Amino acid sequence: MSAVVLEVRHLDKHYGGLHVTRDVSLQLARGDRLALIGPNGAGKTTLVNQISGTVAPSSGSVHLQSHDVTGLSQAERVRKGLVRTFQITTLAPHLAVRRQVELALFERSDLTGRFWRSIDDYPLLAQEAQGILDALGLGERAAWPTERLAYGEQRLVELALAMALKPKVLLLDEPMAGVPQGEGARLLAALDALPPELAVLIIEHDMDLVFRLARRIVVLAEGAVIASGTPADIQADPVVRSAYLGD
Repeated sequence: MSAVVLEVRHLDKHYGGLHVTRDVSLQLARGDRLALIGPNGAGKTTLVNQISGTVAPSSGSVHLQSHDVTGLSQAERVRKGLVRTFQITTLAPHLAVRRQVELALFERSDLTGRFWRSIDDYPLLAQEAQGILDALGLGERAAWPTERLAYGEQRLVELALAMALKPKVLLLDEPMAGVPQGEGARLLAALDALPPELAVLIIEHDMDLVFRLARRIVVLAEGAVIASGTPADIQADPVVRSAYLGD
């Protein structure tokens, strides 16, 4: 079995008497494709917020490659290889696509402290950024501001930014949210083509995508894990069918 790269141990989050996540544990190995599903209000986004570092857990811990990162900020976790995309696009609308990817590479390369040098002084960054965009089918859009892109293409740019950070674990928060049906095929193809060694945790309501991409599924309801297993296991689970999938 591949080495575990992400381990979540007994994560619990409550706000006063409101329990949002309850004793959640899960693991991702190198190359894993794990989907987190559940009804609205199940605690999925709160769980991913705790894993990525935007929300501190009430108890429990997060481990990246056997190191406890629970006390680290989101930025510190990113530098260690734990990268997240968001449900709502957060791109700079007026900035060229390639320049946004270059800035992500600039940050990853720890060059931001060299304030006396321009990003244009690093031509290899531009080459790497163009290569990432080419791989995602966005090469011809490199000089465009993101506001000119179709929404599905904007989601691809977010994926490009994530890949520029060289993740070991990638958290995808509803990558298909808001993407029109006619634009979804390119994004699906990009997700299918993610590096095979990358560990991916995906939150998604699109069950076609979940059953296409995931090798394992964890089902959350009322903040707790109610089932986990292969897609076939989850489809056949009567508890899951009753709580989420329906008959």
